[in-house]
Amino acid sequence: MKVNTMAQMMMNGETPEVLFWVGCAGSFDQRAQKITKAFATILDKVGVKFAILGKEEACTGDPARRAGNEFLFQMMAYQNIQILNGYGIKKIVTTCPHCFNTLKNEYPELGGSYDVIHHTTFLQELIDQGKIKLKEGGTYKGKKISYHDSCYLGRSNDIYEAPRKVLEALEGELIEMKRCRSNGLCCGAGGAQMFKEDEPGDKRINIERADEALETGASIIAAACPFCNTMMTDGVKNREKEGSVAVLDIAEMIAESME
Repeated sequence: MKVNTMAQMMMNGETPEVLFWVGCAGSFDQRAQKITKAFATILDKVGVKFAILGKEEACTGDPARRAGNEFLFQMMAYQNIQILNGYGIKKIVTTCPHCFNTLKNEYPELGGSYDVIHHTTFLQELIDQGKIKLKEGGTYKGKKISYHDSCYLGRSNDIYEAPRKVLEALEGELIEMKRCRSNGLCCGAGGAQMFKEDEPGDKRINIERADEALETGASIIAAACPFCNTMMTDGVKNREKEGSVAVLDIAEMIAESME
């Protein structure tokens, strides 16, 4: 599969329907790269004309701002905004709620206003439009699935329905954790916590959250964020359940179930 960069598209005088913002995790983290590939495969299959920035994409600055380095955040944001505005980008889709939140809600005050969509919402639109065709009796039919709400998708941006509707299309049995939706529990990685050592306490947040997911008896924990995916996977491994419980991104599940 050939993925065009914005530079290549512009050179050929073409413009994409959407810019796929890959994000740091999706670019460099081995596990998250699989999510990137799955989502790119879906876009390719349904014929969405998309491009990535490639080497021109820098971190959105989310971890820097959350960790308190406002200067670094603004420096990174201005650099990205110049590139995005230079290409005349209007619509961005991303698989990371952190990138989504920053691009959508924090870039406009710095001069970068775009129509930013999270991949779960985009997948739901494609399913509703009949562009994504799913196999009859697919891999996940009748399987127990528990969905973990990402903080930056749920509480920060009020997106609760789209990921669940996408999972419903897979004909699985959705089982909610006791803390879900606006009452969901953070996976423990948000607010730049992913990159620092634990603070004193008697239980790690990701293990607390993984326990809640395992309590549902689901064989699949669905996530829609690369950070959540890492934390939930670590929690499941800590409880030695990786043989029976899979942690998957919604895009991976759809890519596997497409005709």
